[in-house]
Amino acid sequence: MSKELNKYRILFAGGGTGGHLYPAIAVAEELRKIKPEAEILFVGSKNKIEGKIVPALGFQFRNIIVRGFARELSVKTFLFPFYLMISVFQSIAIAMKYKPKVAIGTGGYVAGPVIWASSIIGSKVILIEPNSYPGITTRLLEKYADEVHISFEYTKKYLRRQNILKLTGNPVRNSLKIYDKKNALKKFDLSESKKTLLIVGGSLGANSINKAVEKNLNDLIKNQIQLIWQVGKNYFAEYSKYQTSECKVFPFIENMGEAFSACDLVVARAGASTISEIAFLGLPAVLIPSPNVAENHQYHNAKALADDRAVILIEDKNVEKELLDTVTKTLSDESLLNELKVNIKKFAKPEASYQIAKSAIDYIDYN
Repeated sequence: MSKELNKYRILFAGGGTGGHLYPAIAVAEELRKIKPEAEILFVGSKNKIEGKIVPALGFQFRNIIVRGFARELSVKTFLFPFYLMISVFQSIAIAMKYKPKVAIGTGGYVAGPVIWASSIIGSKVILIEPNSYPGITTRLLEKYADEVHISFEYTKKYLRRQNILKLTGNPVRNSLKIYDKKNALKKFDLSESKKTLLIVGGSLGANSINKAVEKNLNDLIKNQIQLIWQVGKNYFAEYSKYQTSECKVFPFIENMGEAFSACDLVVARAGASTISEIAFLGLPAVLIPSPNVAENHQYHNAKALADDRAVILIEDKNVEKELLDTVTKTLSDESLLNELKVNIKKFAKPEASYQIAKSAIDYIDYN
């Protein structure tokens, strides 16, 4: 006798970076709260961030062999069609076996074949586009979608099917929270009498930001500024020598809530997840968009916020010469810090995870 399939079968595809993975995790965790019996499957690459984090959180995970399109002519360019074909066949096999009722894509090249394969077997498709300028995966999959959830009003002009767009915001994990600042500073062994700067270049690190901090470190400390500096695992060996009582250097910070709670100002890249987190928590920030991302979407993210005086924007090419002046002036101006806090909070959408999870459940219950 064959086993009866779980009614609530929901598949997630998206990864490669935290910006594509963490919104999916936020919605999956919300689904697990609303429908504990739901069967949730993540599909991605075992060699990327999702391959480590998803299984550790107790979700099912299936690996597919997938590669992004190389933007510069190389051997990878010619191998791309081969890998694409493999990923399509694998995705069809997974979709046919798992039979998801709803497939949720959060962008990144891994989402393309998986969401397409799910759509052809009849799954309802929900897309989450966290960036202000929609990625190519979202633009290609839009025709198969039942809903596209966006984070910026600005995004609407780049998508064709206006009737399925929902300005929901980027899902943020509910476990992210602000702690007591005094206790957070104590965790990092930092002083309560100085301003604290948090520098986050992503899990792998941001070389241009690290170099700018290195160049200006002595002057920052002279200005009574202490640092929590996540240099990234790729750069820790190089920058760990700067560890002092006033500068705490980390390859990666596990509990970002504590780091956010301890700081007076955040310096970070302009990835969608970072923006969602600082908005969710109402933190003043200086954003330095990475120039090395597809379609320059980080710049568009930061510019949309800077135009509304919700963040301060420094272009990557100017970071070494502008970082010190920007940080010191901002930290010494309480009215500016408060203005940034108020304005960034306007972009927070704390109900995004619930709304998307509820939408997935409704498709199952009422179709």
